Amino acid sequence: MNDTISKAALNFSDKTPAVDLPVYGGTIGPDAIDMRSLYSQSGKLSYDPGFMATASCHSAISYIDGEKGELLYRGYPIEQLATTCDYMDTCFLLLKGELPTAEEKTEFEKNVADNAMVHEQMQFFFRGFRRDAHPMSILVAIVGALSSFYHDSLDINDPAHREMAAQRLLAHMPTLVAMSYKYSIGQPFVYPRKDLYYTANFMRMMFSTPAEDYKINDVLVRALDRILILHADHEQNASTTTVRLAGSSGANPFACVSAGIACLWGPAHGGANEAALNMIKSIGSVDNVADFVKSVKDPENQSRLMGFGHRVYKNIDPRATLMRETCHEVLNELGLNNDPMFKIALEIERVALEDDYFVSRQLYPNVDFYSGIVQSALGMPTNFFTGIFALARTVGWIAQWKEMISDPEQRIGRPRQLYVGEPRRDVPPRGK
Repeated sequence: MNDTISKAALNFSDKTPAVDLPVYGGTIGPDAIDMRSLYSQSGKLSYDPGFMATASCHSAISYIDGEKGELLYRGYPIEQLATTCDYMDTCFLLLKGELPTAEEKTEFEKNVADNAMVHEQMQFFFRGFRRDAHPMSILVAIVGALSSFYHDSLDINDPAHREMAAQRLLAHMPTLVAMSYKYSIGQPFVYPRKDLYYTANFMRMMFSTPAEDYKINDVLVRALDRILILHADHEQNASTTTVRLAGSSGANPFACVSAGIACLWGPAHGGANEAALNMIKSIGSVDNVADFVKSVKDPENQSRLMGFGHRVYKNIDPRATLMRETCHEVLNELGLNNDPMFKIALEIERVALEDDYFVSRQLYPNVDFYSGIVQSALGMPTNFFTGIFALARTVGWIAQWKEMISDPEQRIGRPRQLYVGEPRRDVPPRGK
């Protein structure tokens, strides 16, 4: 972390002495006031629900400039990575800090392919679930259960153990997501193949059957690969913060990623693309878009415009532009240019971007608005969208976890609170 660049003097209106707090500067982005000594010096706590103005750590992995609509992975703009690199390049970058050379990439892909098979006993875990169990509930349990099988990668203080756990999580996740899908529809599991690229291998495990092998389509594989790249990491979001918080206690990496999956399951986080697709389906026709937009603007109506706006981006989400292009490519490849859902999406986008109500509120399309349509066109069931998100984000969680473990400043997460309950009081005499 950079050295202190200045001091911030915090003055109080009561008799509490002023407090001088160090200010740190990052490579880019806002400076951060170090609040760690605030309580010891003043007896007061900072109050920040949702952590909107709190830097919980220093990180060199990804960076968002919400005003510019910019997302960087290790300094590289997301639009460059998504158009010139593949997901394996991106994974290596996030985990190692630099893009791989040709030799490094070959070795990295081989290591991932070698670890794609899961322990055969994992299939018995699936049998304990109902066939209609939500895939995210299965993933939470299955990923957490990996720690029962791999005792050679649970020592978080051993760099070799951390590296092995990272490889297994990255390699196992496509297999586990595909197994969850196969179990839900009553089909046999499909084993991974070492000769196929990461994303192609995943699609084959999802859609092959013993009666018919899946035909690899490079356009569709590239589309899913781009989805994975765009969702690979995103600063200290809710699920990443959950992974870090779990990891701060010394929990093993499988448990930490399981915790992240549980957080991602929430509709305000990983379920947003599913909600956006359901909204488009509910509109039904381009002719109904105007009335729907009108209902969204009506304060007496409960309609919500899903897939627009973002907690961090105050400009257009750069991932949305890329996903819109991918949407065109996929629909063109599959002959679905007249797809009614995509037409509805384009009309919603056009109306919202021209309407002062949405523009003034900075409600621009985000990545979730289009990714649901793309995944649906690829054949992904709606309730598996969040599982695809978990697959993509696993590498980001691993990178963030590894960074946290090696940070000497990290302590177990223990937020404080502003207590508003009853003051101390005595228990009244109780009747016998």
